[in-house]
Amino acid sequence: MSFTLHGLAASNGIAIGQAHLISQATLEVSHLVISPRMVDKEVARFEAALEQVRSEFAAMKSEMGKSPTDIAAFIDLHLMILADPELSEVPQQIIRERRCNAEWAIVQQMEFLVAQFDQIDDTYLRERSYDVRQVVERVVRELAGRPNNSSVKIPKGTKGENLIVVAHDLSPSDVMAFKDQHFASFVTDVGGTTSHTAILARGMGIPAVLGLHNARQLIRDKETIIVDGTRGVLIVNPDVRVLEEYELKKSQIEIDRSKLKLLKSTRATTLDRVKIDLLANIEEPSDVAAALESGAEGVGLFRTEFIFLGRGDMPSEDEQFEAYRKAVKAMQGKPITIRTFDLGNDKHLHSEDTIWGRKRDNPALGLRSIRLSLAEPDSFQAQLRAILRVSKLGKVKILIPMLSHAHQIDQTLAALEQAKSSLRGGKIAFDESIEIGGMIEVPAAALAVGLFLRRMHFLSIGTNDLIQYTLAIDRSDEQVSNLYEPLHPAVLMLLAHVISTAEKVNVPVSMCGEMAGDPKLTRLLLGMGLREFSMHPSQIPAIKQKVKQSDISELIPIVRRIMRLEESSKIQEQIERLNN
Repeated sequence: MSFTLHGLAASNGIAIGQAHLISQATLEVSHLVISPRMVDKEVARFEAALEQVRSEFAAMKSEMGKSPTDIAAFIDLHLMILADPELSEVPQQIIRERRCNAEWAIVQQMEFLVAQFDQIDDTYLRERSYDVRQVVERVVRELAGRPNNSSVKIPKGTKGENLIVVAHDLSPSDVMAFKDQHFASFVTDVGGTTSHTAILARGMGIPAVLGLHNARQLIRDKETIIVDGTRGVLIVNPDVRVLEEYELKKSQIEIDRSKLKLLKSTRATTLDRVKIDLLANIEEPSDVAAALESGAEGVGLFRTEFIFLGRGDMPSEDEQFEAYRKAVKAMQGKPITIRTFDLGNDKHLHSEDTIWGRKRDNPALGLRSIRLSLAEPDSFQAQLRAILRVSKLGKVKILIPMLSHAHQIDQTLAALEQAKSSLRGGKIAFDESIEIGGMIEVPAAALAVGLFLRRMHFLSIGTNDLIQYTLAIDRSDEQVSNLYEPLHPAVLMLLAHVISTAEKVNVPVSMCGEMAGDPKLTRLLLGMGLREFSMHPSQIPAIKQKVKQSDISELIPIVRRIMRLEESSKIQEQIERLNN
């Protein structure tokens, strides 16, 4: 019987093949009460399991060879999580206080941490709960005497390129199997567009659909399935007509991708010779390789929040410097824009006296991003000093998130000057003329953009949050996700206002949200006056192709007419015509 499942479009493309089901490991463990004399032995058993898993992670990384750097990054992340006192020390306390077995202690602590992650507003950080589960699962397997060797293995007599992995979730060690076995695609019950599985899929250029909820239960081994990673659709046992249609689409996509690779070394210049800058968004230093491979001319957004993952304290200045140094050196002289921590007091994983502060009911509107940085001056100084120190090694800019008031800019500039003065006092070199820019993510900032233009060297429009705040839509809430409209007239008016106002005073404007990486919107944005786009590295070739096929002198009057429309549906119709 043929049926269709809908999930999250995690990585573009189409794959056709046989389902290869991966068994789901369970974290359901027994609660055993142990005698007082056995407590020390149980703690020792727990410590031995942790050490064994650490060794396995280290060995896994050393054996990777030419595996995608994204995988190495997630192995490092899992090592960080494993070393966090919340997982390495608290379970030992539970064992001693409750006289319980190690398996139950670590699972109880995991459930506590996952519940905290679920309260996080930021999607990327919230989805790290999957990584916590996977690390704990690996430790539990070790405690049970069943080490977690990857179950992603090709059945005898079958070619990997004909198989589509179907799993509840996949760990980095599972995905490493893709290196040698060349699976066509994978689909999972859990995960979001910023989960490690999605990031790895995009990095390897294979289609993936996540968040299918019960695909693992509904699909049988060896059934024919189609994965449409662009639309987030999974078709099980398709009929002949549907199969032929998707085979044709798949062939065309492969041809198009081959053509796009030829654009890597070419400049992103329009038909009327206007130079467009195409930059990459990266999550961590290891993403630089993919950015350069895609032909990025620099990094337009380096999210520094990854430094916090798997730990409960503020990273030191030296730790931050080392992380930024890796990224700057890897860019080989190309520009890199480092965004200060986009964190909030909703991201507390630990006690009330940590840097996170007290949890609020609505963290999206609370003490977050630059608000939190200014409220924690010592922590902010550490980050500013680290960025300044690394500025001597390359072309570095500083980007400030979620600005909404002029006094925030003034306070930020004062903090930056304090950090500079501190470094001068210590005779530590840095770029004295380093540029500082602001993100336009709040409608108030977009409407009063003149305040920011007079104080900043450049602006970067974060469309994801700008749309969310303009339309009062939680983009992670599937019940209202249909109301999240990038082409809403109000959103377009804000974008046009920011771009045109900045152009009048010659202040550069970049766009680093999802709109920047959508080829269907490239010509609209070019016609608005946008000249710098920053996106996921995998999106750069398609955007470059669109740029090279566009004539801005022809687009400007068309876009002006589109901007006069008042209904999203009519705007959508005109955008489709614009791309024909």
